[in-house]
Amino acid sequence: MDVTEWYKQLPVITRGYLTLCVLTTAGCALEIITPFNIYFNSKLILYKHEYWRLFTNFFYFGSLSLDFFFHMFFLTKYSKSLEEGSFRRRSGDFLWMLLFGGAILVCAAPWANMQFLGSSLTFMMVYVWGRRHQYVQLSFLGLFNFTAPYLPWVLLAFSVMLGNSPVVDLMGMAAGHAYYFLEDVYPRMSPGRRPLKTPRALAALFEQRAMQPGAAAARVWRAGQEAEEPGPDEVEAWEQAHGEEEIMPAPEEEEPREGLRRRAFAGVGNRLGGEE
Repeated sequence: MDVTEWYKQLPVITRGYLTLCVLTTAGCALEIITPFNIYFNSKLILYKHEYWRLFTNFFYFGSLSLDFFFHMFFLTKYSKSLEEGSFRRRSGDFLWMLLFGGAILVCAAPWANMQFLGSSLTFMMVYVWGRRHQYVQLSFLGLFNFTAPYLPWVLLAFSVMLGNSPVVDLMGMAAGHAYYFLEDVYPRMSPGRRPLKTPRALAALFEQRAMQPGAAAARVWRAGQEAEEPGPDEVEAWEQAHGEEEIMPAPEEEEPREGLRRRAFAGVGNRLGGEE
């Protein structure tokens, strides 16, 4: 598969975010724009009305270096896995998750003295992915095995060992946990309540189709009317029934999970969320 076909096959939100990140970083490298015009600055936003800074700071990942390509690789992997997995055919919900996480990071940025929040947003996606793939077995450099929910902590520890500040990663984890609690945990504690329900107007921007004829509680938009939205359990049950390819599989280890065997991951050795 060539690069063009690979790019076209990316889900819409992942493709859009990746494109904005590459164009922004390339534009800065070519001096078409400058990072000083896009970094997050609350005073410039409030007093100079430079509102674009609320969004553009998420698109810049530093100079065109090996570190940038590592960031793009991990961003694409986890974003694509979420959008094609637990957010399958619910790109509006996935965008809503990113907007929610971005809002938390923007509110925390002045106290953390951070100017670019893209790495934290990527770490948020890693956290949510881990929580929604609790039984997936991963391996770190072949040294030890762990389950997916511990992946953010392993990457955080590795980042600290390399001498980086943990603030960027911890902010992403905090945003991810806030989303996970309000979207996955709280509705189970209080049936019928869903604080982070995606606004109808946002969800209507994307074509909503039933997962499969007969799939339980599939979400369908017809003439502006919304059916029951499947929760994480229904989505996971559908994935188990129809199969789901995990990201970064390794051929050596497999973990059975209620009739579905998931392949293990080997070699997560690249740092996420390093300081710019």
